[in-house]
Amino acid sequence: MKELVEIIAKSLVDHPDDVVVTEVEGDGTITLELTVAPEDMGKVIGKQGRIAKSIRTVVKAAASKGDKKVIVDIK
Repeated sequence: MKELVEIIAKSLVDHPDDVVVTEVEGDGTITLELTVAPEDMGKVIGKQGRIAKSIRTVVKAAASKGDKKVIVDIK
C-alpha cells in the first residue's frame, strides 16, 4: 500500500523528491501518512478534496483483499 500511495503522489506533484509516505500500524488498521512540499499540497488534495478522495478510494479497493482497514492521512 505504501508504494501505491507514493507512486500516485509522485505523479501528481512538482517536487517528487519531497514526497514521504510513512506507515503506522494499529489495532486492525494501517495508517499511511502522506507528506508533500507545502506548494504541492493543493495538487494532492484537489478542488473540494476530489483527488484526495480518489487516492483514498484506490487504496481502499487495493486493501479490500486484506483484513485490515487502511487510512490515508495527508499532512
